[in-house]
Amino acid sequence: MLLTTFSRAVILSVLLLAGQTSWSASVLVAVAANFSKPMTEIAAEFEKATGHTAKLSFGSTGKFVSQLEHGGPFEVLLSADGKAPQRLVESGLAVGNSQFTFAIGRLVLWSAKPGYVDDQGKILATGGFKHIALADPKLAPYGVAAVEVLKKQGLFEKLQPLFVQGENIAQTFQFVSTGNAPLGFIALSQVIENGKIAKGSSWIIPRDEYSPIRQDAVLMKKGAENPAAPALLDYLKSAPALAIIEKYGYDLPKK
Repeated sequence: MLLTTFSRAVILSVLLLAGQTSWSASVLVAVAANFSKPMTEIAAEFEKATGHTAKLSFGSTGKFVSQLEHGGPFEVLLSADGKAPQRLVESGLAVGNSQFTFAIGRLVLWSAKPGYVDDQGKILATGGFKHIALADPKLAPYGVAAVEVLKKQGLFEKLQPLFVQGENIAQTFQFVSTGNAPLGFIALSQVIENGKIAKGSSWIIPRDEYSPIRQDAVLMKKGAENPAAPALLDYLKSAPALAIIEKYGYDLPKK
């Protein structure tokens, strides 16, 4: 009887383990560089809530699209704009009805030096700096937004010779944080902590100075059969995920 009971326990354990293994899955996610901090937190909570894991790669939206168009392995794209996911849908690489806006990005002019950038951005006109950093507008929507701001203020041609362009917003932040550029346009999410700018000096650029940075997610067709991929997209719409997104200074999409 003891042996029989033990055998049943072993068999039950094996079945439970097999069930857990088949239920849990991993999804490969391409994430726009500006969203690295919140997505790292969201991925950890997603795993706790679902058992699935999200393997994250961070970089420029433009480069991710190019990789996906050439057979890249990613199953979900979290873009810094809405155009890239739409392009993938139109090319037949992404699932058409899966695209949605998960966050609206905010742009900030920031310097690692306290007191260097005034809270109205007047330093852009007064000058006195040799370099200003921004993400490459050919690859990164935050770079496009930065150009919009400068053109609206009539400063683009004046400041263009001073541009130091990062391949993505993460590299742009590195230029400014290390002092290679005294100031630059970055994502608010990169410098916000507990609802305020953690260090340095900044001008949080008003929303009407640039077009909304609508950050869209999309399910790639190669991830459609992976249960973790649509589960992650569903989780991005959940209250815990939205709370994390808002904590990092993003606006939430209106329902």
